[in-house]
Amino acid sequence: MSIAQKFLEEFEVQAPITRRFLERLPEDKLTWKPHEKSLTAGQLAYHLASVPGGIVRFVQNNPAQAPAGFNFPQPGSAGEILATFDEGVTAVRDLLPKFDDNAMTETWRMMAGDREVMAQPRAGFVRNVMFSHWYQHRGQFSVYLRLLNVAVPASWGPSADEAMAFEHKAEAAVAAK
Repeated sequence: MSIAQKFLEEFEVQAPITRRFLERLPEDKLTWKPHEKSLTAGQLAYHLASVPGGIVRFVQNNPAQAPAGFNFPQPGSAGEILATFDEGVTAVRDLLPKFDDNAMTETWRMMAGDREVMAQPRAGFVRNVMFSHWYQHRGQFSVYLRLLNVAVPASWGPSADEAMAFEHKAEAAVAAK
């Protein structure tokens, strides 16, 4: 199995989990923030929704031009967040499998103008930003949901509010006997 195919396999497991987190954000809490230095709940959710598609598009170019700054737009609705997420899922499914192992292991470079600011195998950047960065923000978003008194979805394990899917299946099997 290729590197890109392994990444896609992981993405297919994690994308529905992330969507469950995003679906839980109440429409009336898009502008809420836990601290003056924090992003709003809508900005964080929008960032969480846009990371995978944005990263897989970003690594198409080698070298890639570093963004001038990070923009965290304030979405107007929960529907906008979910539409952004769905579009990103489609982009990952379409673009990621196009990278063969040579493309994933080649040195990928990020430039700020004429200055190189990063050089690493493309797979390393995808692992660190499309996945690890994404998971970090999903964890951060779980804290926002908890502070808003919204049930936190299970992710790597059960949450205080929700069992893992396999636990639901096991409980249903026991109840059916």
